[in-house]
Amino acid sequence: MEYIPYLICFPFVAACIIFLMTNDNVRKALATVFVVAIWILTGFVAFDFISNGSRTGLLFVNTHTVDMVMMGAEVFLMLLVCTLCIKYKKYPVMLLSIIPTAMCIYTEICCEGIKHTAHIRADRFSVLMCLIIGVIGGLIVIYSINYMKGYHEHHTEVRKRVNYFTALLFVFLGAMFGLVLSANLIWIFLFWEITSVCSFLLIGYTKTEEAVNNSFRALWMNLLGGFGFAVAIVMVAFIYKNLDLIEMVAVSDKKVLVPVMLLSFAALTKSAQLPFSSWLLGAMVAPTPSSALLHSATMVKAGCYLLLRLSPALCGNAAGFGVSAVGAFTFLIASMLAITVSDGKKVLAYSTISNLGLIVTCAGVGTKATVWAAMFLIIFHAVTKSMLFQCVGAIENSTHSRDVEDMSGLVVRYRKLAFIMIVGIVAMYLAPFGMLIFKWAALKAFVDSSAYNVILVIILAFGSSTTLLYWTKWLCRIVSSGSSAKKEEDKTSKGQYFSMFVHVILAIGLCALFNVISETFIVKYIIEVFGGDVSFLSDGNIIIMAVLVGAIIIVPAIIYFMTKDVVMNIVPSYVAGVNRQDGEYFVNSYGTETKVEISNWYMEDIFGEKVLSKTCTVISSVLVIVSIVASIGGAFIW
Repeated sequence: MEYIPYLICFPFVAACIIFLMTNDNVRKALATVFVVAIWILTGFVAFDFISNGSRTGLLFVNTHTVDMVMMGAEVFLMLLVCTLCIKYKKYPVMLLSIIPTAMCIYTEICCEGIKHTAHIRADRFSVLMCLIIGVIGGLIVIYSINYMKGYHEHHTEVRKRVNYFTALLFVFLGAMFGLVLSANLIWIFLFWEITSVCSFLLIGYTKTEEAVNNSFRALWMNLLGGFGFAVAIVMVAFIYKNLDLIEMVAVSDKKVLVPVMLLSFAALTKSAQLPFSSWLLGAMVAPTPSSALLHSATMVKAGCYLLLRLSPALCGNAAGFGVSAVGAFTFLIASMLAITVSDGKKVLAYSTISNLGLIVTCAGVGTKATVWAAMFLIIFHAVTKSMLFQCVGAIENSTHSRDVEDMSGLVVRYRKLAFIMIVGIVAMYLAPFGMLIFKWAALKAFVDSSAYNVILVIILAFGSSTTLLYWTKWLCRIVSSGSSAKKEEDKTSKGQYFSMFVHVILAIGLCALFNVISETFIVKYIIEVFGGDVSFLSDGNIIIMAVLVGAIIIVPAIIYFMTKDVVMNIVPSYVAGVNRQDGEYFVNSYGTETKVEISNWYMEDIFGEKVLSKTCTVISSVLVIVSIVASIGGAFIW
């Protein structure tokens, strides 16, 4: 466990060095070396953990000096936020930074008799999260240092600050390592706030009016969650004289339900659940690497991580019911909204929010089976969503568009990018996001739980069907062809392809080795937390999974080789009228000349953003408020 402090601190040091590098070639070389170093450190931590018999490692009990440094970092973050709020005249946001920081400092200084426990905890879950953060996050950094050149060639109006952008990515990785490895709530809170500030700075990278507004929306929503986090810290410290997250979850007192719900509220904001999902959609204005990082290895996964840590305390009570209700509602609505948009990054954003909703629902139910399903969803979602975001970014750099409708014939125009997209989409179809394995596990757990989970079963069924629809539309667009379907210049660099193809290998490899991962990390972690024996997969399910893995490999490969050196035979589209000679226009039954247009149906007028936005915000807000009130009532009244 001696490598853990280096794993947390090294990305921050790397960020400082990268920020000072103005030469592009030197910066790229250093960033690559630093990523490799992070991979090595992550590997050492994982190997050390496994070689020690996978026993939970505890470090740093007496940390007065480090606590003072952490306190200084909290004050620095607060001053940074306040300075930017004054600069852009966003004064109310300042309070959401000042008050929580003051509360945590007050707790550290004035709360006496707090039990001294380890500040760092390395168990199966935290080590697994480190592997996700280190591997996927590192690949995103490698993608970024190659992507940003093309981005600034395409967006000449944006000031080039690649050293600043890359440094923030490294800070993000360091904050996430610290967050998942910390056991002390105040330490977790500091790293939690660092991720909020980093996302704020990344979203505002272009400094356009839209980017600034979206970045502040992300900031105030996440700081609002941070406020709930700080209140929970004060309550736990002064009531229970303990700041250890795991020990807090194990408390049998009903009053602990209040800080548990407040921490869950913070996790809901971080995971972009309704009514807080708009901040993640607004993050799409930032360059693609930041989107890939926010959606896969950092930020939103921090919320899911915290909820899964809290899941034993959420099982069977008002707080758990509220969390699962918000997650289920978000899962359904976000999957419906994904059908109504054609912007590729926005489809991926809604898909992320939807899948996070399913993870949140599983954590709120808090049974062994749902936690098992949620942990697997975190792993596979991180790999697949990072790959898809990177591919969409590469497509945008080559075609200057990320619209799904403009991806027609992609399988001929950009065969490699199409292959990667198809692997990602097929993986979302089948294992692990298909109904047969992990959603099946969640479905069975909902059925086996209390009566109210019948509603969750219905929502899961409808949400899964809408998920199938928007992935089908996108896949069909990629493999379809039109008059413009011919090979075009691919501006994607070798570094970008390296990252994306490693993601492809990881996606296939994780599916092939899912049973090994389950037995090595997840099942044993669940036994440690919940006790007893667990068994989730029958031999039949394992065979089905193996077949699905084969499909993930075979389907994209068949499409890739079938389109090699293909000669397109373009024929006029059949329409209900008289075609013109060029095949692009026809005379309709009214005698009017009309252009032939073939596109997906997006149903915006039925359940688009304008139709559902306000209603869903109100409903989800009521769910959150009722959950908090019910948790307080359950703790102090009933």
